[in-house]
Amino acid sequence: MYSIFWLMLLAYSTLVSTEKFTNEGTKSIFILAGQSNMSGRGGVVNGTWDGFVPPECHPNPMIRRLRSDLTWEEAREPLHKDVDVNRTCGIGPGMAFSNWVLQRDLGLGVVGLVPCAVGGTDISRWSRGGRLYNQLLHRARAAMHGGGLIRAILWYQGESDTENLGDAKLYKGRLEKFFADVRSDLKSPMLPVIQ
Repeated sequence: MYSIFWLMLLAYSTLVSTEKFTNEGTKSIFILAGQSNMSGRGGVVNGTWDGFVPPECHPNPMIRRLRSDLTWEEAREPLHKDVDVNRTCGIGPGMAFSNWVLQRDLGLGVVGLVPCAVGGTDISRWSRGGRLYNQLLHRARAAMHGGGLIRAILWYQGESDTENLGDAKLYKGRLEKFFADVRSDLKSPMLPVIQ
């Protein structure tokens, strides 16, 4: 009787660990947002990506990517290929960042990247209620299903706002409002933003 109990306990623990592996457990989620430099233009020449992936951007089974259909897959360059669809995507900062943080903190578990960047977008297109803003919130919330904690937003944007002096002068206030709105809508008032 005692050995049957241990066999059942062993079978249950195997079932639980397999289920946890299948569901990938809790993810440390990082939102990748902004414009072309975030979505990845590294290695893109004349509208074609050369396919070269530097060592710091190589795939890692501990780094996942939320696809446009809101399913997870192993992350690999180009991360924004199905999000920034009107331009050719190449290498961006997401994979290098993820590999770097995993080397320094193994306690993060699985890193879940949520690509949201779209090339050529000025800050006004990221304001609350707009398509890009709503898409970011939708993708961020979907990423948390099944376990996940948003650790930070990686933001790389601003070049489009330098084309005229008026937008350049308003940029800081618009950016601060965007960060405050995202923190409020994700109910994370201290959410770090990495620029």
